[in-house]
Order: sequence, then C-alpha cells, then structure tokens
Amino acid sequence: MAKPKYHVLVCTNNRPPGHPRGSCGEKGSNQLLTHFMSEVEKNNLFAEVIVTGSTCVGPCPLGPVVIVYPDGTWYQKITSAEDVEVIVKEHIQNGKPVDRLKVPDAVWG
Repeated sequence: MAKPKYHVLVCTNNRPPGHPRGSCGEKGSNQLLTHFMSEVEKNNLFAEVIVTGSTCVGPCPLGPVVIVYPDGTWYQKITSAEDVEVIVKEHIQNGKPVDRLKVPDAVWG
C-alpha cells in the first residue's frame, strides 16, 4: 500500500450532556465521519486518503471540527454532507482548501 496523500481527522468526541464546552459528537460528527468515508469510496480515493475519527482536538465551540493533513487545515462547524463533498472535491481532489469553512487564523492568536 502506498503512503496516503491526505489524512482527514474528524473529531467525534462525546462529553456528558450539559458539559459547558459541548462536544463535536453531540453536534453530529459521527455522521460526518460516515459521509467522509462514503465520499472517499464514491470518488475512489482509497489509495490517497485515510479518514479517522478522533477524540477531542480542542476548539469545541467550533465543532464539529475536521482537520486535513499534511496541510494542517482546520475546518469548523462542518454540519452537512454538502460541506463534506466540497472539502473532498475542492481540497482533496483539487488541492485548494475551502476558505469559507476554515477556522480563521485569528482564532489561533
């Protein structure tokens, strides 16, 4: 097996209901993980892309959070199959991160 070109991490962390930080899991990230896997399959990208569920990656209020490596592009509030399709088409297939879905640089200080 060749080394994949991209690794997509989808935060699927779940916290107890009512936790002040919330969690990506309670915002539907498990479905996003399934959508990413389906898009990889649909576009025959198995040799190029690994999709992994992850525990907490930190910025919970921005969730669901998706990170694409090796670019280190962080996406926020990914909530729909359409968001997933755009990330796969534009970023993974065309090499252009989706600016409207990215975590703004200002968040990192």
